[in-house]
Amino acid sequence: MAVSVSVQVVDSRVIAAVRRVVASGDVGSTWEAAIGKVWDFLRSQPGLWTDGHNIFVYHSDEPGSPIVCEFGVEVTRPFDASGEVYATRTPGGEAAVAIFHGPYHRLQEAYDALDEWMTMNHRESAGHSWEIYGDPTPDPARTETMVLHLLK
Repeated sequence: MAVSVSVQVVDSRVIAAVRRVVASGDVGSTWEAAIGKVWDFLRSQPGLWTDGHNIFVYHSDEPGSPIVCEFGVEVTRPFDASGEVYATRTPGGEAAVAIFHGPYHRLQEAYDALDEWMTMNHRESAGHSWEIYGDPTPDPARTETMVLHLLK
């Protein structure tokens, strides 16, 4: 299935996050323990989370260099840090946006569509991308994930 790309002006969102610096190939083995810490914290903070989604933010300047990852969950407001969990925000501004429907192991298809779109439209990433995970569905082919690249 083709992944369509659009340009949107997106608002910044407040997230509770844990930061990790990882090699590009290690995100898959790192996210689960990190997001687990966030959810453990949120369970102890009534009202901080209502229905926000998992949001993973990636900051990288050079292809192949380590990626600063913020594994987070959208929350209702900023808060004081607790251990490794801190309040931060997703990028905001003009972004290339791909809506992907499918299992997480195929998410690279959205990144490939974004890269192709940026090349064809002579646009560049500002070095920040993020994924907003929709609610999982019984059929992984119907699960929605939004992938965004902040544009220069």
